[in-house]
Amino acid sequence: MKIKIFYLFVFLFVSNFISAQDLEKIAQEITDEGIQLYRSEMASWYGTDVFVENYKHRENIGGYFSYIKNNEIPTCVFFSKENKVIGTVSFPTDYNPANSKLDLSEREFTEIEKDYFSIRQAAHTKISNDTIFKFYNNVNFNIVPIINKNKEKKVYVLSGTNLSNLVLFGNDYLIDFNKDNSIKKVQKLHNSLLSFKMYDEKVGKTVSGIHSHVLEDWPYITPTDICTLMLYQKFTNWENYTVISKKYTSLWNNKSNHLIIMKTDVLKKINEDQKKRHPEKYQNSEPEK
Repeated sequence: MKIKIFYLFVFLFVSNFISAQDLEKIAQEITDEGIQLYRSEMASWYGTDVFVENYKHRENIGGYFSYIKNNEIPTCVFFSKENKVIGTVSFPTDYNPANSKLDLSEREFTEIEKDYFSIRQAAHTKISNDTIFKFYNNVNFNIVPIINKNKEKKVYVLSGTNLSNLVLFGNDYLIDFNKDNSIKKVQKLHNSLLSFKMYDEKVGKTVSGIHSHVLEDWPYITPTDICTLMLYQKFTNWENYTVISKKYTSLWNNKSNHLIIMKTDVLKKINEDQKKRHPEKYQNSEPEK
């Protein structure tokens, strides 16, 4: 009997260890893709300012996209309505416009830029024709093409707003592509659009945030969530952020850009244990509603 109990204990220990390793791997993959999105969006944010300030023939602009050139340099590429490159803004050191490098010479796309341009344009057309995409007042879509380290081609579609004091999560989408740049799959990452105030009239400046995920295919924090949190960190100064689903809880540290994913039931057990050990810290707490 003791032997059976011993083997049961070993089995449970190994199962939990493997599960923790799997979640750690998932967390790293999500973090890597979120940071890639962030770097691309930062290049777009500041690259647009630099280009528009220096390019006189605005009626000729067909669009833009950003990518990480040679896996090192965030680069924003502007193309004409005739699909020629008309401007390139790169950020070799940081995202300070003063340190950017601007090239306004007209040229053809490089081979890697052809892929980015192709999936960006395919996504733009899909957004106009597929009812999965929802449109809201004062909300615009940001099209972010990426080719990750596994050579997977994707376009993330994020919601943004020019309204002050708001951070938006949700109403975002992922378009997966085949090797020939044809669309393979389109899916929602959140079930709705969520808005959070950076400054609340009642409590002042907020220090953290939380939202839940209900879509079964996306039980963890998404790369778009991480991208948004990093983009707005200097405005919000949020220290951490939590995403909860039925099975998993994602804990994002905004200071260190570190993600931990735990099973929600495990986290609940930890919190219950802490309440028993340190009841004085929880005596004024209220249960979630």
